Amino acid sequence: MQTEPLFTWPGGIHAMDAGYVRPGLAAVHLIVENGRVAVVDTAHNAALPRFLAALARLGLAPEAVDYVFLTHVHLDHAGGAGAYMARLPNAKLVVHPRGARHMIDPARLFEGTVEVYGAENARRLYGTLVPVPPESVLEAIDGQVFDLAGRPLQCLHTPGHAKHHLCLWDRRARACFTGDTFGIAYREMGVSGEPFLIPATTPTQFDPEAMKASIHRLLALKPQAIYLTHFSRIDDVERLSVDLLRRIDAFVSLAEAAPGEGKARKDAIHASIERYLLAEAPVESRAWLKPVLAADMELDAQGLACWLDQRQ
Repeated sequence: MQTEPLFTWPGGIHAMDAGYVRPGLAAVHLIVENGRVAVVDTAHNAALPRFLAALARLGLAPEAVDYVFLTHVHLDHAGGAGAYMARLPNAKLVVHPRGARHMIDPARLFEGTVEVYGAENARRLYGTLVPVPPESVLEAIDGQVFDLAGRPLQCLHTPGHAKHHLCLWDRRARACFTGDTFGIAYREMGVSGEPFLIPATTPTQFDPEAMKASIHRLLALKPQAIYLTHFSRIDDVERLSVDLLRRIDAFVSLAEAAPGEGKARKDAIHASIERYLLAEAPVESRAWLKPVLAADMELDAQGLACWLDQRQ
């Protein structure tokens, strides 16, 4: 696995390792066109110095950033947005209309994070959230195109992981920046460059049918590459999507079959997901599965349990 803080891909696309929790967990993407920059997701507050260093490494100043796009406002994607915007004098924050108010006043967003992670962990991971001035926030309508120095970047509403999720379609690169809609593929889990892609069914707005519809919407664009926040570029999109869609259905079936209720049911879902992924993972990757995916499996189980509760 590469450990450099900055990955460079074709078409002026760069991925910075945010240093969130561990190396290789969260990427901050930069799209560079004619000396202007768009950022996709920010990770947490502590990623800001890395981001400024990445800009400098590319020979760019903070004033070169025109847009900060948030795929959604879960804090591993958006926790640093306010801190970034305070350092980027020309940037506008682009976010789904459902997420905009949480960037302007992040208090309720942090409360929700505390409910999932606990107060101590939430503060350790994310620190103090910085509000974004309302005049710096743009609410992206579905299909809206933003111009980056002549390069069109289109926002597509893609519910399923969250109701406030959007993906960014880069027509010039024939690439989608998908946040968590197209799942996660940590590089430790891959073998010989082959990604192991799993769905992100985290709480509290997971909707399997909406997620599958969003994935099919992205596939209709015929992207040559997908850029995941967890973790960056994957190719062979059509083939990998088959695995992803199948695993969404499998997660749902496992959740529906889980016995009990409350914490007992959530724990049963977690155990069944772990068994399923151990069977699905390449043999060479199985030793990595529990340490790498432990937190994700717990959050996925929580999200599936929430979905079952909301459905009933």
